[in-house]
Amino acid sequence: MCGLTGFYWCHERQNQLPTEHDLENMTLSLSHRGPDDSGIFLDKKLGIGLGHRRLAIRDLSPLGAQPMRSSCGRFIIVYNGEIYSNKELAQELTACGRVPKGTSDTELIVEAFAEWGVKEALPRLNGMFAIAAFDTNTRTLHLLRDRLGIKPLYWSYIDGKIIFGSELKSLKALRKWDFEINQNSLASFMRHNYIPAPNTIYKNIFKLEPGTRVTISLNGEPKITRYWDFLDIASKGRQNLHETSGEQIIEHLEKLLRDSVCRRMVSDVPIGALLSGGIDSSTISALMAETAENRKIKTFSIGFQEKGYDEAPYAKAVAEHLQTEHIELYATPQDAIELVEEMPIIYDEPFADSSQIPTALVSILTKKHVTVVLSGDGGDELFAGYNRYNIGYKLATRVNSCPAILRNVFSRCLSFLPTKLLTVAGHTMPGKLRINQLGHKIAKVAELSKNQDVDEIYRSMISHWQQPEDLVPRANEHKGILWDKNISTNFPNFLDRMQALDTITYLPDDILTKVDRASMAVGLEARVPFLDHRVVEYAWRIPRELKINCGQSKWPLRQILAKRIPKHLIERPKMGFGVPLDDWLRGPLKNWGYDLLDKQKLINDGFLNADLVRKQWQLHQRGENLAYPLWNVLMFQSWLDNQ
Repeated sequence: MCGLTGFYWCHERQNQLPTEHDLENMTLSLSHRGPDDSGIFLDKKLGIGLGHRRLAIRDLSPLGAQPMRSSCGRFIIVYNGEIYSNKELAQELTACGRVPKGTSDTELIVEAFAEWGVKEALPRLNGMFAIAAFDTNTRTLHLLRDRLGIKPLYWSYIDGKIIFGSELKSLKALRKWDFEINQNSLASFMRHNYIPAPNTIYKNIFKLEPGTRVTISLNGEPKITRYWDFLDIASKGRQNLHETSGEQIIEHLEKLLRDSVCRRMVSDVPIGALLSGGIDSSTISALMAETAENRKIKTFSIGFQEKGYDEAPYAKAVAEHLQTEHIELYATPQDAIELVEEMPIIYDEPFADSSQIPTALVSILTKKHVTVVLSGDGGDELFAGYNRYNIGYKLATRVNSCPAILRNVFSRCLSFLPTKLLTVAGHTMPGKLRINQLGHKIAKVAELSKNQDVDEIYRSMISHWQQPEDLVPRANEHKGILWDKNISTNFPNFLDRMQALDTITYLPDDILTKVDRASMAVGLEARVPFLDHRVVEYAWRIPRELKINCGQSKWPLRQILAKRIPKHLIERPKMGFGVPLDDWLRGPLKNWGYDLLDKQKLINDGFLNADLVRKQWQLHQRGENLAYPLWNVLMFQSWLDNQ
């Protein structure tokens, strides 16, 4: 796990090539991602500069240092991530006469590129990665991102010049580049709480999308190709479902997951697991405990004093059963206050998933004990775990069968229910009946019930601002994949469609971004066993009725977990990884929010509709729950103040 950056002046007769000092500054900006070592490569004749910060995980010796050159001298690479097909790669390369000198996966990648070429080598890489590889023979730069988008890579091309890096801050360290805020991206951010790829907050700067590569040769233009197409794989998977029994499907899935976990436990530094006590993290922790043989694994969790948000007791119970060395932290509002102003620095561009706070806190806690941690991210998208899947599917059925006038009556009746009282009631319900944020969820259902279009239901469910262009003047929101009608053709089932869209948008741009930035801010590597591409491809061939069985989501995972953990420890309502944002914005974070949303300040900044923002803020202070849309605004304003 590391940070990479660099540039390529790819037109002959280019002038104003960045200096060695420029490259060092770009590299230094990523020091948090790689505190153990750094290196640069600069060839002015070729117009190429590569920078790297190293977090030493495999082969701690100088043999793992980057930038790294292939033994034949043809390829030079910088790389961020981990490859889990090392054994197979090493055997193949040895058979070709390229015997590895060390145990670094970087060496295996660069030798694979030299032996087979980038295109042929890519399918052999099982892992998470962002790679910049320069072919000195053809003077071609390759930028590559892993299949699911676990590791980030930003890039920009203007007039024969390309710059790139693991985070935006490495690009911004090159002062010669122009950075202008993109109003259209800002509107997208207000809808989602993140900026969907390939766009960023800046014009002419992009995120490389998952499963894609950019190639640019001398005197050429960037060419973007997709080497692994999730939507195609998922669509074909739904058309070619497993025909074996449910027991056989679960048995094979268990085998794949165990192998994925085992591969991700290989490390030359201490390793642990993030444990919330939910299905996903408990499955990963249980498989780790089995794989660890006679040594205890370390597990980590975070809790809150506020009712409805504290998962720590569940995590502790699971940890005690698995006999892990469990470490927990109870966060206070003061912890959030101290950390909240760091969010723009950690996340680099506007980002407003409020679980960024506990994610950052648990990363800080975990780093004190280990350098590598496994997480359960991806399980919800693969096995239909989100509550919105069940809600959306039922509402879609109602839309198709119920006249609009009846849906409107139903919506109006729900809207009259007392939100605050329902939320309190939901928190006080016993055991399995307990529902987190019940009032907010019912209000959401009331709003969704008005929709005439099932795809609009999904967009409404994932939107914080339903009409972001009202908030961001002069914006023309990017209409990306969520509005693509071809999706409904390839995924006619609405549940499949929601899962597929989440996997290519919400998962990489929110969930994985959140974890990557929070963990790498403290030099912690997070590995994601569920997102082994073999597991992903297999999961999309599992029949729907097996994923959701008798009303239970994630049924295959529940069966795998039931062999290892008593059901009563994990059979509970899904909570998510939220914080009491509603109350915090009326309490300990009120003054912070008030200053950021000062009307004159908003007018002077010139990006948002000041009257609309102030109205929403006042409504929230009077008791209406507008925490999530307001958090988007607050995170943008806080980010803007840090520019």
